[in-house]
Amino acid sequence: MRPSRPESSCRFTRVRLLKGVAARETGSAVVEFTFLGLLLLVPVVYLVLTVGQLQGGSFAVVGAADQAAKVYADAGTAEQADVRARQAVMLAVSDFGFSGEQVLIDITCEGVCLSPASSVTVVVELQVPLPLIPTMPGINTSVASLTSTATQIVERYG
Repeated sequence: MRPSRPESSCRFTRVRLLKGVAARETGSAVVEFTFLGLLLLVPVVYLVLTVGQLQGGSFAVVGAADQAAKVYADAGTAEQADVRARQAVMLAVSDFGFSGEQVLIDITCEGVCLSPASSVTVVVELQVPLPLIPTMPGINTSVASLTSTATQIVERYG
């Protein structure tokens, strides 16, 4: 059976009403997407930068402590060893983009320094700053303090 005409017009009326509702929507999806995208994306990008800074700092302190202990144990005199170890730390830390003001170095010897079979322990501490934040006097902008310790035994037969 064929539908009568009033039923058919009722269906078209519903379609016209739906089209009217859709026509009243002005379409601000691009603005909403841009606003929400920036609102959510900026913190995520900053978090990734901060985690990258921490990872670089951890690589820097481990490498710096290890190389400083090796350089110290291989030097001829205690004064020369201290200078070389501090240079090794500064070089390793600067390779990862950190400055010398952010580093604390502690070198201790067990027994007489540089005597055969004695050991040298180097502790390197690094203050990792927040990325993209300028440092100002009196304000602590560090994310974390990373510490690494390395011990090297001075060769017995040199």
